Amino acid sequence: MIYLILGLILWTVAHLFKRVVPDLRDRMGNAGKGLVAVGVLAGLVLMVVGYRQAEFINVWFPPDWMVHVNNLMMLGAVFLYGMSATRGRLRGAIRHPQLTAIKVWAVAHLLVNGDLASLVLFGGLLSWAVLEVVVINLAEEWQRPEPGEAKKDILLAVITVVMFLAITFIHNWLGVWPFPG
Repeated sequence: MIYLILGLILWTVAHLFKRVVPDLRDRMGNAGKGLVAVGVLAGLVLMVVGYRQAEFINVWFPPDWMVHVNNLMMLGAVFLYGMSATRGRLRGAIRHPQLTAIKVWAVAHLLVNGDLASLVLFGGLLSWAVLEVVVINLAEEWQRPEPGEAKKDILLAVITVVMFLAITFIHNWLGVWPFPG
């Protein structure tokens, strides 16, 4: 589980680098961007390797019906994540749509995974997303964007369903069928 924990630490440090030491990050220019990208990617790889290698230690037994709650939350998380890329009417409703999506994603996965490695991974990413929102909110003032066209939100809903199906396919390919049956 050490790789998983190191991956979470590296992921968090790389993402917070710009906010915690902005002057250093600015002086580094493109090299700083590259360093952050390498840190994020290395953190992600370590998390995946660490999670896959972690011994299964059950902490709690989620009820079977929780899978339905997870899937509904995941559909919402995909929609929230996409809100950052759209210019529809809903875009200005949430300041941090991607980080909110990560929080929903993490909670959804915590609801259906009761093993220690899952608690560390999803709990760690949930903690990172909460910390990231706090740090950003302290560092920057937000100007709510003007609402766009409603048809862009409808397009986002269609893209959300397609992406959710793609994510389901990837989970199935990895050996995890996300629907009870």
